[in-house]
Amino acid sequence: MSEISYDNQKRGKMPRQTDYIQQLANYIKRNLAKGYTLDSLKTSLEQQDYSRSAIERAIQLANEQLSKQAPKMIEKPVIKVEIEPPIEEKKSLWQKIKGWFE
Repeated sequence: MSEISYDNQKRGKMPRQTDYIQQLANYIKRNLAKGYTLDSLKTSLEQQDYSRSAIERAIQLANEQLSKQAPKMIEKPVIKVEIEPPIEEKKSLWQKIKGWFE
């Protein structure tokens, strides 16, 4: 995965765990916006040797960040209930003829 850069690694330092997870979360958010599914991103990251726990933490972080950006609903939805009239049973021809003689 070439999109995640390690500037600290080039200088001989290991990147901090939170920076690493944040970079994964940013990658996930960008690709979700492009239309990729979460399952395809998980599979892709696992194939690139990222740990499952790091992927799960990044997904959780991305979901938290996306939920903070989502607009809040101001109006409550209106639920309308319509009652349909009862359906009359159709009588067979013999039942109609029988009804004439009663």
